[in-house]
Amino acid sequence: MTAFDDLLAANADYARDFLDSGLPGKAARGLAVVTCMDSRIDPLGLLGLKPGDAKILRNAGARVTDDVLRTLVLAVYLLGVERVLVMPHTDCGMAKVSDSDVYELTQSHGVDTRSLEFHTVPDQHAALLHDLTRIRTSPFLPKDMPVGGAIYDVRTGKLLPVDV
Repeated sequence: MTAFDDLLAANADYARDFLDSGLPGKAARGLAVVTCMDSRIDPLGLLGLKPGDAKILRNAGARVTDDVLRTLVLAVYLLGVERVLVMPHTDCGMAKVSDSDVYELTQSHGVDTRSLEFHTVPDQHAALLHDLTRIRTSPFLPKDMPVGGAIYDVRTGKLLPVDV
């Protein structure tokens, strides 16, 4: 047995009843959601969306990194995105550590990660405001594109909108 046999078996079951083969690659609702990789978050479900409605960008802490900006540019100009929601969450692991903590942890495993920036989140609200501003002021994205922010509460399932 391999480390992925369970996943391949689950996929075989999924593929037997697969009905979404006709979905286009564009975001049907014109939406991109930047959220965390935390497995407690179901971005489609919590926003009342279905497959094909939105582009979902996930990374640690829901941070708007250079790679997220690059992906948003592609999503806007190639994939029908017209608005962006940045959605970090409560009880985020990235808010519980610093980059230095991560460096020390990886160092204890014999790995030097000092060349990486982890974008940890000492102040989640401030980080979200920074990231919203980063999208809004990007010279690569439309100036009038709606950009919103909300924090997802992993305990209640509710979104807490953040005004800028």
